[in-house]
Amino acid sequence: MTDDLDDLKRALAAATPPPDPARRSEILRMAQENFDAAQGSPGAARPMSDRPWWANIGQGASTMLNTLTSRGGLAATTALVAVGFLIVTPQMRELLTPGGGADLGLREQPVVAPNWPAKLTQRRMRGEGQRADAVEMEELAPEPALETFASDDADLAAIAPASPTVSVKQAQAPAPVIAGRTRLASGAAESAVSPQAMDGSVAGYAGRLIIEQDIIVAQPDPDTEAFANEAPNPVKSVTTEPVSTFSVDVDTASWSVVRSSLTSGRLPPVDAVRIEEMVNYFPYDYAAPDGGTAPFQPTVSVSATPWNADTQLMRIGLQGELPALADRPPLNLVFLIDTSGSMQDADKLPLLKQSFRLMLAELRPEDQIAIVTYAGSAGQVLAPTAAGDRSTILAALDRLEAGGSTAGQAGLQQAYQVAEGMAGDGEVSRIILATDGDFNVGLNDPEALKDYIADKRETGTYLSVLGFGRGNLDDATMQALAQNGNGQAAYIDTLSEARKVLVDQLTGALFPIAGDVKVQVEFNPATVAEYRLIGYETRALRREDFNNDAFDAGEIGAGHQVTALYEVTPVGSSAILNDPLRYGTSDATTTGSDSELAFLRLRWKEPGADTSQLVEQPIPIGSGQPDADMAFAAAIAGFGQLLRGSDYIGDWSYGDAIALATEGRGADTFGYRAEAITMMRLAESLSR
Repeated sequence: MTDDLDDLKRALAAATPPPDPARRSEILRMAQENFDAAQGSPGAARPMSDRPWWANIGQGASTMLNTLTSRGGLAATTALVAVGFLIVTPQMRELLTPGGGADLGLREQPVVAPNWPAKLTQRRMRGEGQRADAVEMEELAPEPALETFASDDADLAAIAPASPTVSVKQAQAPAPVIAGRTRLASGAAESAVSPQAMDGSVAGYAGRLIIEQDIIVAQPDPDTEAFANEAPNPVKSVTTEPVSTFSVDVDTASWSVVRSSLTSGRLPPVDAVRIEEMVNYFPYDYAAPDGGTAPFQPTVSVSATPWNADTQLMRIGLQGELPALADRPPLNLVFLIDTSGSMQDADKLPLLKQSFRLMLAELRPEDQIAIVTYAGSAGQVLAPTAAGDRSTILAALDRLEAGGSTAGQAGLQQAYQVAEGMAGDGEVSRIILATDGDFNVGLNDPEALKDYIADKRETGTYLSVLGFGRGNLDDATMQALAQNGNGQAAYIDTLSEARKVLVDQLTGALFPIAGDVKVQVEFNPATVAEYRLIGYETRALRREDFNNDAFDAGEIGAGHQVTALYEVTPVGSSAILNDPLRYGTSDATTTGSDSELAFLRLRWKEPGADTSQLVEQPIPIGSGQPDADMAFAAAIAGFGQLLRGSDYIGDWSYGDAIALATEGRGADTFGYRAEAITMMRLAESLSR
């Protein structure tokens, strides 16, 4: 089986002419001549490799002094010269220490980086134990003031604009303050310096450069991301634990996070990989409900396991019914939007605005929309407005700006108050929280959030969560909110993903058809020795939770699909991992079990109901060739296990996952499966 990339490689190989050494030499010669001609300079000669490197510092400083004439320019130049001396040889460093040679007066020079805030107040330490004097510099640019100050314990601090920084540590002499936070301790100093104020070689570096002694160490910006996950499900023996129970999950956030990491050139964090969300990201061709009592239809199939010839892969699929648009009840939406300072990046608040614009086109004129924001404090920026009044809603979105801390608790409280005021008989109310998950003011503990949201869901208002941006993505909090708010969690990293979630799957995301849906599989000990549920670690339930109607579980929306995969080891297989029990028994207790692999039970509630209903069906023995959907789902499950470093897939590789996904790509109307194959190729390259 080949894919488009293999075909392209063959075509390129056939079309590529043989190399011509003479032509190559001529082109290189001409290129060198053009390069040499372009290097001419009317001024001083360029520094050459035979010049001592420290000589270049003086030349650069001289040029800048001749170019910059303002007081601000001279101050900036002084900063550069100071930084240059701080990272030179130990002998030159001695010039900066008391009694170490010529006093260059660096401690007496107030310095300001160019294009930084307009005003700088610096207190210069004249000697140990002496009071500091304040010197005020003139305005350099029409920007907010920046103050750098010193307390009696020589602790300097400054508020600087967010930008990459360079941290300079000097063992003896204090470094000049340029911007950021500076702490003067006994015998040490640290300054945060704008890369634009230093050599261009560090400009644009998204992190910190620690310069200590003669060693430069690159340190990336702190990553505060947190992901909700558990250890992979183990293989379980049917004789000791024949029943597996879990809550359905229709979230898709994990796949989008994985894609975001891979397209950024890095493998995703292991905890970000939730295999069930990766598998459920893709649509499958399941049979629609046949008009029975349940609003969904189960589909079960069994085939060979791709990574283990001695086991079988059992797939359980659920297809929710899709009611006609005219039968959809009125919808009340509250957009709860995080406008804190962490949301200012292009892939956060700006993308959020574009995403909600797409969503508005899918709403009916009679649907109602309100907007609540939170940043430091919560506020309602749009009263309930008919979705048909697009200009008013879009104007409110356009006015949103990022700034401040993240008062998530106040925002949630106000959003629920607004939603309760909008609710009407027979209407659907839902809060859509859009955030990077960084709750740093108020209620920010996931467990406390679970309790709060669990209490509020009883009012009939569901909560869905949309994640934006990376770096401080608090996936753990987002999962706690969505799972306890009877809603779904999705991560939006592109406008295409926004369309998938908020346009193509909008009805399923907003209109529930079944609540508290639980799945229970009882394996037949006469035919199955062991089993392993692939994924659903954060959705696992105790056996007794299945019949407990007070226990919350996942929801299925209109048209939603749910897919779960079990790896099953037949009795007598060489793949059995557990030794038999001395006092155990493998006798089956159900009639006709020799023809059954397992027994499937489903519990669900009508939306808003308190009592569950039960659906049951046997799963017959059988193993055949997987269809395209089964092959692709297995490929994604294997891909997720590769990303998590699973011990259960042996030497199965990314190449095997790519081949299987290519085999199961099928029609791929929206291109999702082709994109998945591309992600597998990226992961294969990054893992080498």
